[in-house]
Amino acid sequence: MSDAGLLETLLRRIEAADGGVDSLETASILGVDHQVLVGAVKSLLALEDLISAELRSSKHWELSGEGTEIAEQGSHEARVFSSIPPEGLPQSELMKLSFGKIGFSKAMSNKWIKVDKTHEGGPRIFRSGAVEGLLWLLSTSQHELWIILETAIQLTTMRWTVKSYWITKGSCFSTTITKPETELTPEMIANGSWKEKKFKPYNFEALGVAPDCGHLHPLMKVRTQFRQIFLEMGFTEMPTNNFIESSFWNFDSLFQPQQHPARDAHDTFFISDPALAHEFPLEYLERVKKIHSEGGYGSQGYKYDWKIEEAQKNILRTHTTAVSARMLYKLAQQEKFTPVKYFSIDRVFRNETLDATHLAEFHQIEGVVADRGLTLGDLMGILHQFFTKLGITKLRFKPAYNPYTEPSMEVFSYHEGLKKWVEVGNSGVFRPEMLLPMGLPEDVTVIAWGLSLERPTMIKYGINNIRELVGHKVNLQMVYDGPICRLES
Repeated sequence: MSDAGLLETLLRRIEAADGGVDSLETASILGVDHQVLVGAVKSLLALEDLISAELRSSKHWELSGEGTEIAEQGSHEARVFSSIPPEGLPQSELMKLSFGKIGFSKAMSNKWIKVDKTHEGGPRIFRSGAVEGLLWLLSTSQHELWIILETAIQLTTMRWTVKSYWITKGSCFSTTITKPETELTPEMIANGSWKEKKFKPYNFEALGVAPDCGHLHPLMKVRTQFRQIFLEMGFTEMPTNNFIESSFWNFDSLFQPQQHPARDAHDTFFISDPALAHEFPLEYLERVKKIHSEGGYGSQGYKYDWKIEEAQKNILRTHTTAVSARMLYKLAQQEKFTPVKYFSIDRVFRNETLDATHLAEFHQIEGVVADRGLTLGDLMGILHQFFTKLGITKLRFKPAYNPYTEPSMEVFSYHEGLKKWVEVGNSGVFRPEMLLPMGLPEDVTVIAWGLSLERPTMIKYGINNIRELVGHKVNLQMVYDGPICRLES
């Protein structure tokens, strides 16, 4: 029977019935599966007020598989009793029968059989006589008999709960099914046919289909929070749109000697084309050359032959401090010094050995404050305020060495996943050998700090391996499921 035919047949039976029809009984009469008829009922219920249906439940008992077997062949103990001949049966032979083990124990309890363990051929089972079994049954109390009967019912029957519908006519009952319109079209409005049509009620509570959309990577979520924190603290963002930098701005302007190991190929990526940079502020270049090779401003310098060829080499910048150097030089060219607070968040590149916490490409966050009278205490205070806004309160400072800061400190935070202290940043006070050649006043102090974006993100999202955060091993489902980054300020 087709779906449409079943619906019409059901409606005709409802019309002919006095009071209503039961879905289970109707399914049996029509010769269809009850679930198929229930589907038809639900289809009719979707048509407003065509029918009404009340869900009803009824319980009935059916024989289980074991119960059916007992009804056809007898109980296990009865079959054991009947299978024992007058001369007895070896116990080993009885146990080979499918009903042997269960029937033996029950027949023994009923005293229908007995075992002769001293028999010449091994334990042998004999009937004990119906009289003894009957006497046992008569001696059993009525309460015990009810327990036995109840146990037998539980083991051999199953109770089913059957749900059915009592179906009656609705306020708009009809044996003809008119499918309501789901959409109001321009044609209906133009010809006025909408007045005679019936429309399906609009469900304002229904959830729409979730639109497919992109998802921000956890790094970008944390980056947004970092940027917001800097802005809240009154910092100005520096332009960082030059991944390629000259060695002069990346190293020499920071008072980092040309023979420093960080400038070797095993730590830095050098550019082959264009290999050299040519545009520099010449007066500043000469002052940098002098501070390196001869000293000045109270410093003896490094006392080596500084070469322009080394300063011209183009590299992938190893830190965003090169951008800070450019901005501080620009600040020094102003007629009157004004205190500034700068920050930057962008990618840097280092020829690192890859492991759980290091990549060759990562993001560096840098903050720079230039003002008169700043001390190391100011730097530590700003760092505590900054990291507290990130929700990182477990901090440690360790003395360190940097060519361009003195004093210098490494910043460590405790990683709950790795169960150890992880370096999250570096900091210090820029040296006079870096600042004075730029033209900044002698009483101006610049404090700065830098940290990676990846490690705080790992701490925040509980990621133990940086390669699961960035690179070809990233699980895109992690990006999809990643919650909004909320840093506890």
